[in-house]
Amino acid sequence: MKILVFGKTGQVAQELQRQADVTALGRDAADLSDPAACAAAITAHQPDVVINAAAYTAVDRAEDEADLAHTINAQAPAAMAMACAQGDIPFLHVSTDYVFEGSGTAPWSVEAPIAPLNVYGQTKAAGEDAVRAAGGNHVILRTSWVFSEHGNNFVKTMLRLSETRDALSVVNDQIGGPTPAGGIAAALLQMAQAMHGGQTGGTYHYAGAPSVSWECFARETFVAAGRDIAVTGIPTADYPTPATRPLNSRLDCSTLTTDFGITPADWKADLAAIVHRLTS
Repeated sequence: MKILVFGKTGQVAQELQRQADVTALGRDAADLSDPAACAAAITAHQPDVVINAAAYTAVDRAEDEADLAHTINAQAPAAMAMACAQGDIPFLHVSTDYVFEGSGTAPWSVEAPIAPLNVYGQTKAAGEDAVRAAGGNHVILRTSWVFSEHGNNFVKTMLRLSETRDALSVVNDQIGGPTPAGGIAAALLQMAQAMHGGQTGGTYHYAGAPSVSWECFARETFVAAGRDIAVTGIPTADYPTPATRPLNSRLDCSTLTTDFGITPADWKADLAAIVHRLTS
């Protein structure tokens, strides 16, 4: 099975390359700010399956770069999905919990209405709509709070800050599922194999369990690192950012288990392994 991956240096893209023999396209080979080039790459490579693991993910900067974020997160996936539909190629696209407005405490089902609070979420929601509208066999896999030993993420930020500080204040009223990039990659590869074999896709959720606050996630990171850092929980209101974040990012992953037999694992074991590699 020939798998073409858009993205090369991102967290999930690097895990896809580590776990499978894939062709991964970086910006030099397929710039998502040029949607036509993305469609052309699919035609040129003639893959059996396409995975889009690339995105504009600078959540706060997107508030000032809405046009660029829309091109990368909506127009490029639209071009990819249409090329895949025309070639009868299964298309898997990574999305985000930020398509939800974040009220309440119940996990969001895949059928729940979306209402993104920020530009990043709005562009990702537009990308989802475009992928569905293309009409091909597709998966939209929403995930949350991605971490790994690659790229930029919360775990690496906490470890870096703890090298020069002995106390940190971390938001405690945003709740979600920390999700190892390796688990997302493994799920995508399993789904790709099933769809290559004829299974129909749809919209699914993949998020680590259990759901926790950023404060709790920070504490667990420092425990894994063996670092004695005092963590104080603060409300989101005390840590203003350009982009509004959802307070409830819990995701209901049950349909992924029902349709593909994939159940997200407890993230703590992955966290311990990743922190060990980062600090050894």
